[in-house]
Amino acid sequence: MNAYSGRIALVGDRSPHVRSHVRVPGLLDRLRDRDNLDFDAYWIPTEQVDEALEGFDGIWLLPGSPYRSEAGAITAIRIARERGIPFLGTCAGFQHAMLEFARNVCGASQAQHGESTPDADDLLIVPLACSLDGHEGAIQVTPGTRAAALLGVERSMERYHCSYGLDTTRLDLLREHGLVFSGYDDEGDPRIAELPDHPFYLATLFQPELAGDGTRPHPFIRAFARAAAQRAVAGRGVIPAAT
Repeated sequence: MNAYSGRIALVGDRSPHVRSHVRVPGLLDRLRDRDNLDFDAYWIPTEQVDEALEGFDGIWLLPGSPYRSEAGAITAIRIARERGIPFLGTCAGFQHAMLEFARNVCGASQAQHGESTPDADDLLIVPLACSLDGHEGAIQVTPGTRAAALLGVERSMERYHCSYGLDTTRLDLLREHGLVFSGYDDEGDPRIAELPDHPFYLATLFQPELAGDGTRPHPFIRAFARAAAQRAVAGRGVIPAAT
């Protein structure tokens, strides 16, 4: 059987010191071997992001903040959101997806990330009360969401490497403009976000790429890859009609 193919942009400042970056090539191999999904993957440093990303079938914004170019990370998310390109954002990818949505959809143009601009007046991304760097944590999944359908469980244990998250006082602003929070920790803080009307848009504060020993890609990664393959099959830049 011929493998489905496509082009995935791995956006992030690649480093051998970031566990996520080291794990991803093996996950792509497993997707090819186990799921018949064979992709040309291109690492795109954040300072090299431009509108050419429109030509990719999937965009994955990987961990590794602070990014060398916050503007590049935000641009990658905007392109994926506006063009209907399958998008996965993990860890810092989640944080910057919240920034992009707040600035470009909700009108909060001055929203900032506390890691890069800690003294800003409008901090959307703030230090976590308890750092999750190197920890596992439980996720309560919201029934009826894409995340719930993919995971098939109401509670999941996931791995983190982060110290920043979303200011929970801003949840209503994001919700009012269509963002759905589909997973929370046991304290009720958001850990998964999605856009229901997008072909595939999922952001997680945890790192699904670190699940298990790397031999079985996390359901979110498999779903992202399938969405990218479907886009590739449908034709570059053409999104299948909703059914």
